[in-house]
Amino acid sequence: MAISHSTTEKVKERADIEDVVNDYVPLKKKGQNLWACCPFHNEKSPSFSVSPAKQIYKCFGCGKAGDPIQFVMDVEGIGFNEAIRHLAKKYGIEIEEDKATTPEDIQAFNERESLYIALNFAKNLFVENLQSEEGRSIGLSYFKERGFTQEIIEKFDLGYAMDSWDHLLKSGKKAGHSEDILLKAGLVLQKEDDKSRIYDRFRNRVIFTIHNLGGKPIAFGARVLTQDKKQPKYINSPETEVYHKSGVLYGLFQAKQAMRQADNCYLVEGYTDVISLHLAGIQNVVASSGTSLTEGQIKLIKRFTDNVTVLYDGDAAGIKASLRGIDMLLEGGLNVRAVVFPDGDDPDSYSRKVGGEVFQEYLKNNARDFIEFKIDLYAKEAEGDPIKRADVIRQVVQSIAKIPDPIIRTVYVKESGRLLGIEEDIVLAELNKILLKGEKDAAFKAQREQEASAADIPFEDLLPVAKQEVPPKEILAAQEGETLRLLISYGFEKVSDDLHVCEYLLQEISDLSFETPVFQKILVRYKQALAKGELPTAEYFLHTPDAEAKSVIVGMISQKHELSESWEKKHQIFTARESDNLSKTVYDTVLRLKRNVLKKMIDETKLKIKIANEEELDELLGVYQELKKFQGEIDKYFGTVISN
Repeated sequence: MAISHSTTEKVKERADIEDVVNDYVPLKKKGQNLWACCPFHNEKSPSFSVSPAKQIYKCFGCGKAGDPIQFVMDVEGIGFNEAIRHLAKKYGIEIEEDKATTPEDIQAFNERESLYIALNFAKNLFVENLQSEEGRSIGLSYFKERGFTQEIIEKFDLGYAMDSWDHLLKSGKKAGHSEDILLKAGLVLQKEDDKSRIYDRFRNRVIFTIHNLGGKPIAFGARVLTQDKKQPKYINSPETEVYHKSGVLYGLFQAKQAMRQADNCYLVEGYTDVISLHLAGIQNVVASSGTSLTEGQIKLIKRFTDNVTVLYDGDAAGIKASLRGIDMLLEGGLNVRAVVFPDGDDPDSYSRKVGGEVFQEYLKNNARDFIEFKIDLYAKEAEGDPIKRADVIRQVVQSIAKIPDPIIRTVYVKESGRLLGIEEDIVLAELNKILLKGEKDAAFKAQREQEASAADIPFEDLLPVAKQEVPPKEILAAQEGETLRLLISYGFEKVSDDLHVCEYLLQEISDLSFETPVFQKILVRYKQALAKGELPTAEYFLHTPDAEAKSVIVGMISQKHELSESWEKKHQIFTARESDNLSKTVYDTVLRLKRNVLKKMIDETKLKIKIANEEELDELLGVYQELKKFQGEIDKYFGTVISN
């Protein structure tokens, strides 16, 4: 159910950045700001800055930034509404629901809340069952045999389902939960041939509670303890309104803080693997719970770290069958390493066999990047066979092609060439072929989808330029950001008697679109605000619910270093500031932006020239010469300051 606008505004007014951050890390005053070691990554010297005056935070190490609400979202790994509820509770603000909410919305909200309450009841019942005579002799003894401590049992809400057809059903109804809610929560089942027959889903099994990011129980996994081969080893909760397995990772609630601190996530397969690693002193571990890895799960990991180490059982056939998961992680922008255990062992069995210290050392010494891991996996069978060796090269390059960052791709091209013992150009050529084919396929698909409404454009014109050959766009992106920073910081100051910064800048870049999506989005909003007669200052953007835009703005207005107030007064040494000669600052910034746009256009034209036919060549060469002429004029102004 939606939180009312007035509640959100009250939270924004009351929430103090210093007060909120102090709940998680101790802050120390230095200059006008407060500083701490960042709660989002490991560091020895503080780079996490809090500005009480601006009510923002900014880490100059990892880049995290925002206001009090965004901080809670980042540190707790929750959404906007959950963060508002969290802060409302902290400040004693009564939460009002949106009066525009429909009866259907209210009913859906109430049902979801009822599901959470029923699932929490079930969790408590399963935990309590461990203390019963049956639970102690069967469930608790199983956990103790595996070396699970009482602390671990409580930490993961481990439990036991009684050997009864309706123990949970009767207990739930007695506690006031309806059969309908118990059914929708996946806790009980209904016979297909007799709808009146309802019975417990989980019986005579140990229970693993699955939590959401906020720690609420949302589902259960249940392991059988008998040797009955007719029974599946695990039974899991079905999908419900509050549980979608493709967007859940087992152990993430317990691991999220450790993942941030270690800046790494160990990815395993099952419940007991996660718990065994905790027993070995490793907390930054999650499991896909036996399901194939999904995009939703990868996005969850990326919220807390960019680095993943996949732990594999010592079974070559099984590893090959699950290699698609590595490609998905790479495609999701994660840096991937892998560890393989000795044949016949998995993370659970190996950690129990060798103990915590040896296990931790094994992970450190045997983690390899995905290229080395993949080459080793296929090395023996490819030895002495040129065809299989060529296939190994293709397998490796196909994985590299999944990486979205062109700089990281380039690094891996060099590394794979070295490890495979082949020339880098051969690897690069194969990579370019795969990337170009992917772009052609994407362009063709887009064209087919738009054929009904699109103009009759030749297919070749729809193909994107081969991005892998264009130099990195970081310089252009930085210049776009700098232009936007000046626009927001000084927009309403004058560069001449009758011209404001915003008027000059918007006029000069009127025919340009920023390549960086978030910068273009902010620029569009800036223009829209001006058109409405509003003043789009930094303060204006800090009140937007758009976390990405807000983070960018905070980064623009945050200063890593600040001069002491008494510096100039005491030492009589005056430091030049950009605002001292705003006209020149703005003019130079616009020229640098245009220079980088020209550089991009020149590079793209050179690529087109390489593949042009005779009819196109003359025209492209003319365009190239004109672009170089404009670039030369700007370079002449800057002299040797701007490099190629």
